[in-house]
Amino acid sequence: MPRNLKEEVVFTAIMAGLMVLVMTGYNVAMAQGLSSGLVMEILKGYPLGLIVAIILDLLIVGPIAKGLAFKYIINDYMKKNTVLIGITISVLMVLGMVTLMSFFGITVEGKLSQGHVLATYGHTWIFNLIVALPLQLIIVGPIARGVLGKMQSAAAKKAEAEEIVEEEV
Repeated sequence: MPRNLKEEVVFTAIMAGLMVLVMTGYNVAMAQGLSSGLVMEILKGYPLGLIVAIILDLLIVGPIAKGLAFKYIINDYMKKNTVLIGITISVLMVLGMVTLMSFFGITVEGKLSQGHVLATYGHTWIFNLIVALPLQLIIVGPIARGVLGKMQSAAAKKAEAEEIVEEEV
């Protein structure tokens, strides 16, 4: 878990950046097929999707997911194993982000003005969840946590080195 603002920003940038990139590619491919303009369509939709995802993650979904996890789900047993806490929060984050980003996606694509909005949203939501959950738990989450762990380890070594220097002076 990030311990300060710098770690939170890096962790969120990696997490959101990779998730939005893959999910944008997936949704564009689902909508248009594997056409020759696929890469350009992904690149076109990526920046706005990334900005929206980061805002939703930091301001809405993250605080709600962490609040729910620590208030209702995480028990004393889980507190002894940080991996279980991470998985719990990741699952709640995916559920929240898929819920909001699916709505964002069908809005941007102009599918809200068409009939069968609930059916379109339900289809989009379930198909996004099917990809986003394993993507988060198996690939993106471990990458982001690995980078965060290296950052925290480097920060701890730096603090330790500074402490040794102060003691010598």
